[in-house]
Amino acid sequence: MKANGAPVRLFPAGEAKLEKMTDVIVDSHGRKMHVTEYGITGLSYDPQTVWLDDDQHFFAIPGKWFAFLREGWEDTNNQLYALDRKAQDARYERLATELASHPKHPLAIEHVRLFDSEQAAIRENQTVVIQGDRVSAVGPSAAVSVPRDADVIDGTGKTLVPGLFDMHAHAQALDGILNIASGVTTVRDMGNDIDELRHLQDQWDSGTTIGPHVWKSGFIDGHGPFQAPTGLYADTAEQAQAAVTRYADLGYIQIKLYSSLKPEFVSGIAKAAHSRGLRMSGHIPNGITASQFVEDGADEIQHINFIFLNFLAAKVKDTRTPERFTAVGDNAAKLDLQSKEVSDFVALLLQHHTTVDVTLATFEGMFTGRPGKVSPDYAPVLNRLPAQVQRGAYSGGLPVTESNDQLYKDSYGAMLRMTKRMYDAGIPVLAGTDATAGIMLHRELELEVEAGIPPAKALQIATFNAARLLKQDKEVGSIAAGKRADLVLVEGNPAEHISDIRRCRLVMKDGVVYKSADLYSAVGIKPAD
Repeated sequence: MKANGAPVRLFPAGEAKLEKMTDVIVDSHGRKMHVTEYGITGLSYDPQTVWLDDDQHFFAIPGKWFAFLREGWEDTNNQLYALDRKAQDARYERLATELASHPKHPLAIEHVRLFDSEQAAIRENQTVVIQGDRVSAVGPSAAVSVPRDADVIDGTGKTLVPGLFDMHAHAQALDGILNIASGVTTVRDMGNDIDELRHLQDQWDSGTTIGPHVWKSGFIDGHGPFQAPTGLYADTAEQAQAAVTRYADLGYIQIKLYSSLKPEFVSGIAKAAHSRGLRMSGHIPNGITASQFVEDGADEIQHINFIFLNFLAAKVKDTRTPERFTAVGDNAAKLDLQSKEVSDFVALLLQHHTTVDVTLATFEGMFTGRPGKVSPDYAPVLNRLPAQVQRGAYSGGLPVTESNDQLYKDSYGAMLRMTKRMYDAGIPVLAGTDATAGIMLHRELELEVEAGIPPAKALQIATFNAARLLKQDKEVGSIAAGKRADLVLVEGNPAEHISDIRRCRLVMKDGVVYKSADLYSAVGIKPAD
């Protein structure tokens, strides 16, 4: 405040700036107070906002999932949150106007290396022509006719990849730019507020703001001390059926169950979901194992830790608590992945055509991050990130002792080996983040490769395989004439060196062109080299 709008140096690096945003008089139980909203830029991806009273004392940080308010004024949350969202929408609308390019002529990317996601293969020296929101021609550069009025991009040394899919998102406004900057043009939302997600989807679909295509999973949990902060709740079989019906009527494609749901509702929800053409997946509700979940009709399992918990039922009291992580840390490394019980479980997954949404990047920092050291999931991008995000990368993961420090690291290694074990058996593995949008999907792909999946196959998982699971492979997921122009131009060859996927240069969604560097800069991230 004393700087009067000028930047203030941060240590050890960076700078921050304070801006007065808006003010309002709030009313609660007959009392009135004048409060002012301030935004701080430079600390994180978005301006960090805070409401202060006239003495500059803290009043509120409102929110839908988490909120902080002065005691006695809690009922002002919705009013302040609405003002926050209005300001946020205005900012993202301005960025969309500034950063989205709508080509007036055909666009030709010549002499580019093309990733054929259907075959998981590279095609050298290709030319791709885009007209409007569609790819109009693809083939060897010597054979493709480029329209005379086309704008031409030289793709020499670069690779053109289909738009990436993040199959485990919880979409927020910020994620729109983070995803598109990182080449993610489609996300599957795995649990969100119905109205908030509809608002975001409307903005992203219309181009009012920048963001990916969204496919929605309806979230169902049971009430209790560990209930999730979003979605619908079902404490009776009738409520569970009603929740499925509501999500299906709203056009959702999947149902996701959570940990506090009563296990006896699972089979009924699966039948109701399948009758409406929806998939069913989730956390494994407390009280049953992954095997029972699959036998009750689940099409998919979220998170690699629940695969291990299938073999730890006798040792775990309550999977609604952090025990679902610590028990895996204590025991995963000790599990023989070639044992009969593991082989029988893998066979069960194959028999039921079950998909596994492993979210490896979610657990890397949790199991291997240590206080005072850079978490390995952030290490590849640390110097590109805003100051406070960098600071958070040193905060560590699960608490460990000298006696189990290495065990937890070894247990994370077991997660990678289990992923490869399932992949080798033919079980479909998905690429999803459940973490920071965009940049953590890149890390997810690196971890799949670290687990032993070939880079080209990891790219296929995040493109064609994801599109096929969503039944969208006729529209997206590969680069072919007639398909939607959702494309990513990257430096290098990620089909050989997966980390090249971080080197995004241009991203197209529905034929609209974005410069990755400009999008990253808008959220405080330095572009990749």
